[in-house]
Amino acid sequence: MGRLIWMASYPKSGNTWMRAYLHNLLRNPQQAYDINRLGEFSFSDSTIAFYKPYLTKPSQDWTSLEVMETRWKAQRDIGRMSTDDVFVKTHNAHVEFEGLPMIQMDLTAGAIYIVRNPLDVCISLADHYGSTLDEAIDVMADPRNGTKTGDQLVFEIHKDWSTHVLSWTNAPGPWLHVARYEDMLKKPLVTFTRVARFLGLNPERSRIERAIQASSFENLRGQEDQKGFRERSYKAEKFFRVGKADQWRTALSKAQVDRVVETHKQQMERFGYWPL
Repeated sequence: MGRLIWMASYPKSGNTWMRAYLHNLLRNPQQAYDINRLGEFSFSDSTIAFYKPYLTKPSQDWTSLEVMETRWKAQRDIGRMSTDDVFVKTHNAHVEFEGLPMIQMDLTAGAIYIVRNPLDVCISLADHYGSTLDEAIDVMADPRNGTKTGDQLVFEIHKDWSTHVLSWTNAPGPWLHVARYEDMLKKPLVTFTRVARFLGLNPERSRIERAIQASSFENLRGQEDQKGFRERSYKAEKFFRVGKADQWRTALSKAQVDRVVETHKQQMERFGYWPL
């Protein structure tokens, strides 16, 4: 049985990009790894199939407590899918709900946490959810924020952006590696090499460079344009929308910037997003 390596982030912060990089690095394919096959190599802790063996009622009848009591079993079963450590994508905050943990640390080998400037997150989030910027800013400030159980995924607990970030990064140690989205853009070789080193890997520079190129925004967007992306929200025109930093400087009003900063200034300062 393998242990879990979490790829964690608040939604729309670069999680899928990191997954694509790791798939290309570890699989080392001749061509860029198919974005619609990411689920064959890394798994989501919210995938409903991991819960159904233990909850025989229709999923719409599952209580939140029943789902929480099943999370440990679901995460254990993900680990059982390989004798090696297993990569698991999550947007859940590292918190307790219904008195039980969202993330099972006894099954965990480590975590890669991707953090992104909330001023840019709200823009991507608005597009993803088909909402206004003000609505996205409200969502990111809501400590009750999360999703509901549906046909494909069980509910998630996101909390507000600051709580999410703090929940994963307030206890740094050798089990955790934090990568900034902006550094993935501006310093890709350094940033992605550090991710490989964190995983105990020592690939040749040329292999890392190939993985970076194969998982570049242009490549990911090109694949989506050609054959679509199954993880795209039906409310969004594209999943891989822009792939840039500092969009907020032209997209947000001063009042909107002030609202985000007022709510999240402490965590923004920790990660170099404040002062602006």
